[in-house]
Amino acid sequence: MLRVVLVLLVFCVLLIRQANSHEESGEWSCESDSEIRVQAEFGPGLITLDGHADDWKDMDGFEFSLRPALDPDAENEYRGGKMTVKALHDGRDVFFMVQVDGDYAYSKGDNNKCPSVALMFQIGEDATYHSMGGCKEGVEACTNKTCKGHEVDILHFSIGNAIPGRLYGGNPVDNRVGNGGDRFGILVDLYAWNPHCRYLDGIGSSANDSSGQNDWKGAWWHSSFNVHSGFVEEDSPYASDGQKGTFYFEFSRPLRTMDRLQQDVQFTIGGSSKMSVAFWYPVDGKPWHGSGHYSVSCDWVPLDISLGSSVFTMARPRSSVSAASVFALLLSVISLCASVFIGYWVVKPQTAQFTPMENL
Repeated sequence: MLRVVLVLLVFCVLLIRQANSHEESGEWSCESDSEIRVQAEFGPGLITLDGHADDWKDMDGFEFSLRPALDPDAENEYRGGKMTVKALHDGRDVFFMVQVDGDYAYSKGDNNKCPSVALMFQIGEDATYHSMGGCKEGVEACTNKTCKGHEVDILHFSIGNAIPGRLYGGNPVDNRVGNGGDRFGILVDLYAWNPHCRYLDGIGSSANDSSGQNDWKGAWWHSSFNVHSGFVEEDSPYASDGQKGTFYFEFSRPLRTMDRLQQDVQFTIGGSSKMSVAFWYPVDGKPWHGSGHYSVSCDWVPLDISLGSSVFTMARPRSSVSAASVFALLLSVISLCASVFIGYWVVKPQTAQFTPMENL
Protein backbone atom coordinates (compact mmCIF):
# COMPACT_ATOMS: atom_id res chain seq x y z
CA MET A 1 0.00 0.00 0.00
CA LEU A 2 2.86 2.38 0.86
CA ARG A 3 4.41 1.72 -2.55
CA VAL A 4 1.15 2.64 -4.28
CA VAL A 5 0.95 5.92 -2.35
CA LEU A 6 4.56 6.79 -3.24
CA VAL A 7 3.95 6.09 -6.94
CA LEU A 8 0.89 8.35 -6.93
CA LEU A 9 2.77 11.11 -5.09
CA VAL A 10 5.62 11.02 -7.62
CA PHE A 11 3.16 11.13 -10.51
CA CYS A 12 1.29 14.10 -8.98
CA VAL A 13 4.59 15.98 -8.51
CA LEU A 14 5.38 15.45 -12.20
CA LEU A 15 1.95 16.76 -13.16
CA ILE A 16 2.46 19.88 -11.02
CA ARG A 17 5.88 20.51 -12.58
CA GLN A 18 4.42 20.17 -16.05
CA ALA A 19 1.53 22.49 -15.18
CA ASN A 20 3.87 25.15 -13.78
CA SER A 21 5.73 25.22 -17.10
CA HIS A 22 2.48 25.48 -19.04
CA GLU A 23 2.63 29.26 -19.41
CA GLU A 24 2.06 31.12 -22.67
CA SER A 25 3.81 34.14 -24.11
CA GLY A 26 1.69 36.85 -25.73
CA GLU A 27 -2.00 36.92 -26.66
CA TRP A 28 -3.59 33.68 -27.86
CA SER A 29 -4.82 33.53 -31.44
CA CYS A 30 -6.04 30.59 -33.49
CA GLU A 31 -6.99 30.03 -37.12
CA SER A 32 -7.98 26.37 -37.31
CA ASP A 33 -9.02 24.48 -40.44
CA SER A 34 -12.80 24.05 -40.25
CA GLU A 35 -12.73 21.14 -42.75
CA ILE A 36 -10.64 18.73 -40.69
CA ARG A 37 -12.40 15.94 -38.79
CA VAL A 38 -11.71 12.38 -37.69
CA GLN A 39 -14.22 9.71 -38.76
CA ALA A 40 -14.63 6.52 -36.70
CA GLU A 41 -16.20 4.05 -39.12
CA PHE A 42 -17.97 0.86 -38.03
CA GLY A 43 -15.86 -2.28 -38.44
CA PRO A 44 -16.27 -5.21 -36.04
CA GLY A 45 -13.51 -7.79 -35.65
CA LEU A 46 -10.88 -5.88 -37.61
CA ILE A 47 -8.45 -4.57 -34.98
CA THR A 48 -5.96 -6.41 -32.77
CA LEU A 49 -4.61 -4.06 -30.11
CA ASP A 50 -0.87 -4.66 -30.38
CA GLY A 51 0.65 -1.42 -31.68
CA HIS A 52 1.05 -2.76 -35.23
CA ALA A 53 -0.42 -0.81 -38.12
CA ASP A 54 -1.17 -3.78 -40.41
CA ASP A 55 -4.85 -3.84 -39.40
CA TRP A 56 -5.23 -0.19 -40.39
CA LYS A 57 -3.58 -0.13 -43.81
CA ASP A 58 -6.86 -0.04 -45.79
CA MET A 59 -8.53 2.54 -43.53
CA ASP A 60 -8.53 6.25 -44.19
CA GLY A 61 -7.14 8.71 -41.69
CA PHE A 62 -6.48 12.42 -41.48
CA GLU A 63 -2.94 13.73 -41.82
CA PHE A 64 -1.91 16.66 -39.64
CA SER A 65 1.07 18.96 -39.45
CA LEU A 66 2.31 19.25 -35.87
CA ARG A 67 2.90 22.69 -34.38
CA PRO A 68 3.76 23.76 -30.83
CA ALA A 69 0.58 23.91 -28.75
CA LEU A 70 1.46 27.25 -27.13
CA ASP A 71 2.93 28.91 -30.23
CA PRO A 72 1.35 27.34 -33.33
CA ASP A 73 3.45 29.12 -35.96
CA ALA A 74 4.42 27.26 -39.12
CA GLU A 75 8.08 28.10 -38.62
CA ASN A 76 8.11 26.05 -35.40
CA GLU A 77 6.50 22.98 -36.96
CA TYR A 78 7.71 19.51 -35.95
CA ARG A 79 10.53 18.67 -38.35
CA GLY A 80 10.24 14.89 -38.13
CA GLY A 81 7.19 14.64 -40.40
CA LYS A 82 3.41 14.39 -40.13
CA MET A 83 0.92 12.75 -37.80
CA THR A 84 -1.92 10.58 -39.11
CA VAL A 85 -4.93 9.87 -36.89
CA LYS A 86 -7.31 6.99 -37.65
CA ALA A 87 -10.36 5.83 -35.71
CA LEU A 88 -12.75 2.88 -35.78
CA HIS A 89 -15.49 1.41 -33.59
CA ASP A 90 -17.06 -2.04 -33.37
CA GLY A 91 -20.27 -1.05 -31.61
CA ARG A 92 -18.75 -1.59 -28.17
CA ASP A 93 -15.22 -0.15 -28.18
CA VAL A 94 -13.63 2.74 -30.04
CA PHE A 95 -10.08 2.34 -31.43
CA PHE A 96 -7.46 4.94 -32.34
CA MET A 97 -4.26 4.65 -34.34
CA VAL A 98 -1.83 7.56 -34.08
CA GLN A 99 1.08 7.39 -36.54
CA VAL A 100 3.94 9.87 -36.23
CA ASP A 101 6.99 10.05 -38.49
CA GLY A 102 10.16 10.24 -36.44
CA ASP A 103 13.65 8.86 -35.90
CA TYR A 104 13.75 6.18 -33.26
CA ALA A 105 14.49 7.53 -29.77
CA TYR A 106 14.22 5.55 -26.56
CA SER A 107 15.82 5.83 -23.14
CA LYS A 108 14.58 3.20 -20.69
CA GLY A 109 13.13 4.69 -17.52
CA ASP A 110 13.37 8.29 -18.75
CA ASN A 111 9.99 9.29 -20.17
CA ASN A 112 11.20 12.76 -21.14
CA LYS A 113 13.78 11.28 -23.49
CA CYS A 114 11.18 9.11 -25.21
CA PRO A 115 8.26 10.10 -27.45
CA SER A 116 4.94 10.52 -25.68
CA VAL A 117 1.40 11.01 -26.90
CA ALA A 118 -1.91 12.19 -25.43
CA LEU A 119 -5.54 12.27 -26.55
CA MET A 120 -7.85 14.92 -25.11
CA PHE A 121 -11.66 15.01 -25.39
CA GLN A 122 -14.26 17.57 -24.43
CA ILE A 123 -16.60 16.48 -21.62
CA GLY A 124 -18.23 19.66 -20.31
CA GLU A 125 -20.07 21.90 -22.76
CA ASP A 126 -17.95 24.91 -21.73
CA ALA A 127 -14.62 23.03 -21.96
CA THR A 128 -12.27 24.72 -24.42
CA TYR A 129 -9.30 23.23 -26.22
CA HIS A 130 -7.24 26.23 -25.23
CA SER A 131 -6.05 26.03 -21.63
CA MET A 132 -7.14 22.40 -21.26
CA GLY A 133 -10.76 23.06 -20.33
CA GLY A 134 -10.44 26.78 -19.74
CA CYS A 135 -11.53 27.04 -16.10
CA LYS A 136 -10.23 30.32 -14.66
CA GLU A 137 -9.86 29.04 -11.10
CA GLY A 138 -6.40 28.44 -9.66
CA VAL A 139 -5.10 25.20 -8.21
CA GLU A 140 -6.35 26.10 -4.71
CA ALA A 141 -9.89 26.89 -5.86
CA CYS A 142 -10.67 24.51 -8.74
CA THR A 143 -13.31 21.93 -7.82
CA ASN A 144 -16.09 20.04 -9.56
CA LYS A 145 -18.38 22.92 -8.51
CA THR A 146 -16.27 26.00 -9.30
CA CYS A 147 -15.14 24.51 -12.64
CA LYS A 148 -18.36 22.69 -13.54
CA GLY A 149 -18.77 22.44 -17.33
CA HIS A 150 -15.02 22.77 -18.07
CA GLU A 151 -14.11 19.07 -17.76
CA VAL A 152 -11.84 17.40 -20.33
CA ASP A 153 -10.86 13.73 -20.55
CA ILE A 154 -7.19 12.91 -21.20
CA LEU A 155 -5.27 9.76 -22.06
CA HIS A 156 -1.48 10.16 -21.67
CA PHE A 157 1.00 7.46 -22.69
CA SER A 158 4.64 7.84 -21.63
CA ILE A 159 6.62 4.92 -23.04
CA GLY A 160 9.85 5.07 -21.00
CA ASN A 161 8.87 1.89 -19.12
CA ALA A 162 6.64 0.33 -21.77
CA ILE A 163 7.77 -2.65 -23.85
CA PRO A 164 6.86 -2.34 -27.55
CA GLY A 165 3.84 -4.41 -28.55
CA ARG A 166 2.78 -5.11 -24.95
CA LEU A 167 -0.56 -3.94 -23.58
CA TYR A 168 -0.73 -1.19 -20.96
CA GLY A 169 -3.36 1.00 -19.32
CA GLY A 170 -6.26 -0.24 -17.20
CA ASN A 171 -5.32 -3.27 -15.10
CA PRO A 172 -6.83 -5.05 -12.07
CA VAL A 173 -4.09 -3.92 -9.68
CA ASP A 174 -4.51 -0.16 -10.24
CA ASN A 175 -8.25 -0.26 -10.83
CA ARG A 176 -8.65 -2.01 -7.48
CA VAL A 177 -7.10 1.07 -5.85
CA GLY A 178 -9.78 3.18 -7.56
CA ASN A 179 -7.95 5.60 -9.84
CA GLY A 180 -6.86 6.02 -13.45
CA GLY A 181 -3.19 5.20 -12.90
CA ASP A 182 -0.95 2.59 -14.54
CA ARG A 183 2.12 1.64 -12.52
CA PHE A 184 3.43 -0.67 -15.24
CA GLY A 185 3.56 1.41 -18.41
CA ILE A 186 2.27 4.89 -17.46
CA LEU A 187 -0.70 4.82 -19.84
CA VAL A 188 -2.95 6.87 -17.57
CA ASP A 189 -6.55 8.09 -17.59
CA LEU A 190 -6.88 11.71 -16.41
CA TYR A 191 -9.34 14.56 -16.29
CA ALA A 192 -8.69 18.29 -16.06
CA TRP A 193 -10.30 21.72 -15.79
CA ASN A 194 -7.13 23.59 -16.78
CA PRO A 195 -3.37 22.80 -16.91
CA HIS A 196 -3.00 23.48 -13.17
CA CYS A 197 -5.99 21.34 -12.15
CA ARG A 198 -5.30 17.96 -13.68
CA TYR A 199 -5.77 14.65 -11.87
CA LEU A 200 -5.93 10.92 -12.31
CA ASP A 201 -9.51 9.66 -12.55
CA GLY A 202 -10.81 9.08 -9.02
CA ILE A 203 -8.42 11.62 -7.46
CA GLY A 204 -9.63 15.14 -6.74
CA SER A 205 -8.34 18.45 -5.45
CA SER A 206 -10.06 18.00 -2.09
CA ALA A 207 -11.08 14.33 -1.88
CA ASN A 208 -10.68 11.02 -3.69
CA ASP A 209 -13.37 8.67 -4.97
CA SER A 210 -12.63 4.95 -5.10
CA SER A 211 -14.91 4.46 -8.11
CA GLY A 212 -12.31 5.93 -10.49
CA GLN A 213 -11.00 3.57 -13.16
CA ASN A 214 -8.56 3.52 -16.06
CA ASP A 215 -10.72 2.54 -19.04
CA TRP A 216 -7.98 2.85 -21.68
CA LYS A 217 -5.67 0.20 -23.09
CA GLY A 218 -2.90 0.67 -25.59
CA ALA A 219 0.43 -0.34 -27.10
CA TRP A 220 3.23 1.24 -29.14
CA TRP A 221 5.60 0.22 -31.93
CA HIS A 222 8.20 1.61 -34.36
CA SER A 223 8.60 0.63 -37.99
CA SER A 224 12.36 0.08 -37.59
CA PHE A 225 11.84 -2.99 -35.38
CA ASN A 226 12.80 -6.24 -37.12
CA VAL A 227 11.32 -8.53 -34.44
CA HIS A 228 7.61 -9.30 -34.63
CA SER A 229 7.36 -12.28 -32.29
CA GLY A 230 7.48 -10.04 -29.21
CA PHE A 231 9.93 -8.13 -27.01
CA VAL A 232 10.74 -8.50 -23.32
CA GLU A 233 12.25 -5.91 -20.99
CA GLU A 234 15.77 -7.34 -21.39
CA ASP A 235 15.65 -6.44 -25.12
CA SER A 236 15.68 -2.71 -24.32
CA PRO A 237 16.37 -0.35 -26.13
CA TYR A 238 14.80 -2.60 -28.82
CA ALA A 239 16.52 -0.76 -31.72
CA SER A 240 19.32 1.72 -32.33
CA ASP A 241 18.59 5.42 -31.82
CA GLY A 242 18.31 7.56 -34.92
CA GLN A 243 16.80 4.96 -37.25
CA LYS A 244 14.32 6.44 -39.71
CA GLY A 245 10.73 5.29 -39.44
CA THR A 246 7.32 5.85 -37.89
CA PHE A 247 6.01 5.57 -34.34
CA TYR A 248 2.66 3.83 -33.87
CA PHE A 249 0.43 4.36 -30.84
CA GLU A 250 -2.74 2.24 -30.73
CA PHE A 251 -5.51 2.70 -28.15
CA SER A 252 -8.98 1.42 -27.30
CA ARG A 253 -11.71 2.21 -24.79
CA PRO A 254 -15.40 1.33 -24.39
CA LEU A 255 -17.73 3.79 -26.07
CA ARG A 256 -19.52 4.15 -22.73
CA THR A 257 -17.87 3.78 -19.33
CA MET A 258 -19.08 3.34 -15.74
CA ASP A 259 -17.97 6.88 -14.87
CA ARG A 260 -20.33 8.79 -12.57
CA LEU A 261 -17.94 11.63 -11.71
CA GLN A 262 -17.92 13.52 -15.05
CA GLN A 263 -14.32 12.42 -15.68
CA ASP A 264 -14.79 10.34 -18.87
CA VAL A 265 -16.12 11.39 -22.26
CA GLN A 266 -19.08 9.25 -23.35
CA PHE A 267 -19.25 8.39 -27.06
CA THR A 268 -22.54 7.85 -28.90
CA ILE A 269 -22.94 5.91 -32.15
CA GLY A 270 -24.13 8.39 -34.75
CA GLY A 271 -22.97 11.27 -32.57
CA SER A 272 -20.03 13.66 -32.65
CA SER A 273 -17.42 14.56 -30.03
CA LYS A 274 -14.49 16.96 -29.89
CA MET A 275 -10.89 15.81 -29.55
CA SER A 276 -7.25 16.77 -29.91
CA VAL A 277 -3.95 14.90 -30.07
CA ALA A 278 -0.63 16.01 -28.57
CA PHE A 279 2.89 14.69 -29.18
CA TRP A 280 6.11 15.11 -27.25
CA TYR A 281 9.52 14.30 -28.78
CA PRO A 282 13.12 14.67 -27.51
CA VAL A 283 14.29 16.97 -30.31
CA ASP A 284 18.05 16.68 -30.84
CA GLY A 285 18.14 14.24 -27.93
CA LYS A 286 17.09 16.88 -25.40
CA PRO A 287 14.43 15.93 -22.84
CA TRP A 288 11.03 17.45 -23.53
CA HIS A 289 9.11 19.42 -20.91
CA GLY A 290 5.41 19.34 -20.08
CA SER A 291 4.26 22.34 -22.11
CA GLY A 292 6.66 21.68 -24.99
CA HIS A 293 4.27 19.46 -26.92
CA TYR A 294 3.05 19.62 -30.49
CA SER A 295 -0.62 19.54 -31.37
CA VAL A 296 -2.71 18.62 -34.43
CA SER A 297 -4.68 21.87 -34.28
CA CYS A 298 -5.09 25.05 -32.26
CA ASP A 299 -8.72 24.13 -31.58
CA TRP A 300 -10.93 21.07 -31.14
CA VAL A 301 -11.10 18.54 -33.99
CA PRO A 302 -14.54 16.93 -34.57
CA LEU A 303 -14.73 13.15 -34.04
CA ASP A 304 -17.69 11.41 -35.69
CA ILE A 305 -18.79 7.97 -34.49
CA SER A 306 -20.34 6.56 -37.66
CA LEU A 307 -23.68 4.76 -37.90
CA GLY A 308 -22.73 3.27 -41.25
CA SER A 309 -20.95 0.03 -42.07
CA SER A 310 -18.73 1.04 -44.96
CA VAL A 311 -15.66 -0.76 -43.59
CA PHE A 312 -17.71 -3.89 -42.89
CA THR A 313 -19.20 -3.80 -46.40
CA MET A 314 -15.77 -3.28 -47.91
CA ALA A 315 -14.61 -6.56 -46.36
CA ARG A 316 -17.43 -8.41 -48.12
CA PRO A 317 -17.61 -7.74 -51.89
CA ARG A 318 -20.93 -6.38 -53.08
CA SER A 319 -21.05 -8.86 -55.98
CA SER A 320 -21.15 -11.81 -53.56
CA VAL A 321 -24.03 -10.26 -51.63
CA SER A 322 -25.98 -9.62 -54.86
CA ALA A 323 -25.47 -13.19 -56.14
CA ALA A 324 -26.65 -14.63 -52.84
CA SER A 325 -29.75 -12.42 -52.92
CA VAL A 326 -30.63 -13.47 -56.46
CA PHE A 327 -30.14 -17.15 -55.64
CA ALA A 328 -32.36 -16.85 -52.54
CA LEU A 329 -35.05 -15.10 -54.58
CA LEU A 330 -34.93 -17.83 -57.24
CA LEU A 331 -35.35 -20.56 -54.61
CA SER A 332 -38.32 -18.67 -53.15
CA VAL A 333 -40.02 -18.45 -56.55
CA ILE A 334 -39.45 -22.17 -57.27
CA SER A 335 -40.82 -23.09 -53.82
CA LEU A 336 -43.88 -20.92 -54.38
CA CYS A 337 -44.60 -22.49 -57.78
CA ALA A 338 -44.19 -26.01 -56.37
CA SER A 339 -46.57 -25.21 -53.51
CA VAL A 340 -49.23 -23.86 -55.89
CA PHE A 341 -48.93 -26.92 -58.18
CA ILE A 342 -49.24 -29.41 -55.30
CA GLY A 343 -52.12 -27.49 -53.78
CA TYR A 344 -53.97 -27.51 -57.07
CA TRP A 345 -53.78 -31.34 -57.38
CA VAL A 346 -54.85 -31.79 -53.76
CA VAL A 347 -58.04 -29.71 -54.11
CA LYS A 348 -58.80 -30.66 -57.74
CA PRO A 349 -62.35 -32.27 -58.01
CA GLN A 350 -62.20 -36.02 -58.70
CA THR A 351 -64.94 -37.03 -61.31
CA ALA A 352 -65.84 -40.71 -61.98
CA GLN A 353 -66.28 -41.83 -65.66
CA PHE A 354 -69.92 -42.81 -66.54
CA THR A 355 -70.39 -46.36 -67.93
CA PRO A 356 -73.82 -47.38 -69.39
CA MET A 357 -75.45 -50.49 -67.84
CA GLU A 358 -75.67 -52.28 -71.13
CA ASN A 359 -71.92 -52.16 -71.44
CA LEU A 360 -71.40 -53.99 -68.15
